[in-house]
Order: sequence, then C-alpha cells, then structure tokens
Amino acid sequence: MTSLSPRIRIGSAPDSWGVWFPDDPRQVPWRRFLDEVAQAGYEWIELGPYGYLPTDPDVLARETEQRGLKVSAGTVFTGLHRGPGVWDATWEHVSAIAELTRATGAGHLVVIPAFWRDDKTGEVIEDSSLTAAQWRDLTVQTERLAREVRERYGLRTVVHPHADTHIDTEENVARFLDSTDPDLVSLCLDTGHYAYCGGDSVKLIETYGERIGYLHLKQVDPAVLAGVRAGGVPFGPAVARGVMCEPPAGEPALEPVIAAASRLGVDLFAIVEQDMYPCEPDRPLPIARRTRQYLRSCGV
Repeated sequence: MTSLSPRIRIGSAPDSWGVWFPDDPRQVPWRRFLDEVAQAGYEWIELGPYGYLPTDPDVLARETEQRGLKVSAGTVFTGLHRGPGVWDATWEHVSAIAELTRATGAGHLVVIPAFWRDDKTGEVIEDSSLTAAQWRDLTVQTERLAREVRERYGLRTVVHPHADTHIDTEENVARFLDSTDPDLVSLCLDTGHYAYCGGDSVKLIETYGERIGYLHLKQVDPAVLAGVRAGGVPFGPAVARGVMCEPPAGEPALEPVIAAASRLGVDLFAIVEQDMYPCEPDRPLPIARRTRQYLRSCGV
C-alpha cells in the first residue's frame, strides 16, 4: 500500500510500556523503554509522566539521540475547572514540564483534564458533570494556560479528551471546542478514549478538522468495554481488565482514522498509546513491533 500522507509522523509513548507514574517498581526502567521503543521501529516518543525519563535536558538529549529518538510532546494533568484558585499550583507543575518539553525540541504540550473519580480506587472525587460556572472556568483557564505556554515556551497546547474526566463524550468534546479559541486550543484526539466514551473519531475529524492538532492511536476491546460500562468500572481497573487492546483487534478501525486525518493536509503526530498498567515487562516490545508493522500496512 502506498503512503497516505508523508505528513503523519508515527511514534509511541511510555504508556505503551505500562508506564503511568514517574516511579513504580512494576514499570520497566526508563533505559529499557528507550531501547525497546527504538528497536520496535519508532522514531518519536512522548515524555510520559514527568520524572520517568531524565529531567536534565542534556542527559535526556544524549540518551534519546544515541538511540535515534526524538520527542514530540510533554504531558500535564490539570484541574482547571476548579477555578482561579488552582492556577498557581497548576502553573508551577506545567511550567517545569513545558520547560523540559521545549528543551527537547518538541512542539506540543498534551493537557489532560483531572479525573472525577480516582483511577485506582474508583472513589468518586467530584461530580461527573460540570456546572455552567465550572465549564466557564475550564474554558477560560485553558485558554489562559495555552496562551502562557505559547508565549513563554513556544508550545502548542492540545487538550486530550479522556475517560473519567469532564471532557469525554461527543457532547462534552463539542461543547469544549465550541467554547474555546481555535487560535489557542487544539485537540489531542485519542481514538481509544473517544471510543471508550462512545465517540466516532472519523466523524470528529471530519467535523472539527481545523481543531485536530495531535493524535493518539489506540483501540478498545468492545467486549471488555461492554462489561466495564455495565459494571460502572473506573478507568484504571478497566485498563487492568484489558479494555485497551492491541490493534487491529479492537475499535475504532485505525485505517479510516488515518485516512481522515491525512485528508486534513496538515502535519500531525500520531502517537501509539496502548494503556497497559500494570503489565509484565516482557509484554510491550512484541506488541509494539506488531503494531508498528500494522500501521505501515495502513500507509504510515
């Protein structure tokens, strides 16, 4: 199959190696992740949870360059719907990660909203729906964050709809996009999370194409998802059940997503993320190799 677009750049992330936290004995060491992501055929990576990879820019540059790897983005978690009172703590967290992201030469900052229930225990932390005032805080403060990140660090903010957050379903994603400035705020479309929450990725790309700034490629197992929905299972335990699966076994089909993204005619990163926490250390590499081969068959 001929390439659909030379402008879609494929990568992977620590998430695909079962890495969710800066330090956890069940996770693979960071050097092993870097070795294996390069062995699997990927050129681009994300930083993952801040502190997992070295935070010294010189050390990180040396370790990535010697493996032929480059960084596409950093990632932050925010709770901006909680109002201006959280700004200072949020900015302290974001600025450290944005500084490292810029130092790597990456151009994107992936912003994930706060969970409304604990992803480990399932404890409900706050209401799953936002009030009108909270929506206002979320959108206004996200724009402020995006403006500061762009002006100070030259990074493009891409907001990541995520299961068990307030930016999740088609309705909430559309509301968020319609309420934010397209010049400041773009979307990181995670195909797995969007399907997990009932969304259609191809339809979203076709409807809000100018807002798509970044992709995470992921699939859900529909049978596992049905059980998760029926039981009201939180996202963390759902991942442990295998709700995110190896392509092409799940949904959505990725070739139509890649084709729709290609038709936008813009440069995009498409980073593979198969949530697998926790997982056995020898499991990720074979999956990563097969996934990279599968994506080549999809034209990228």
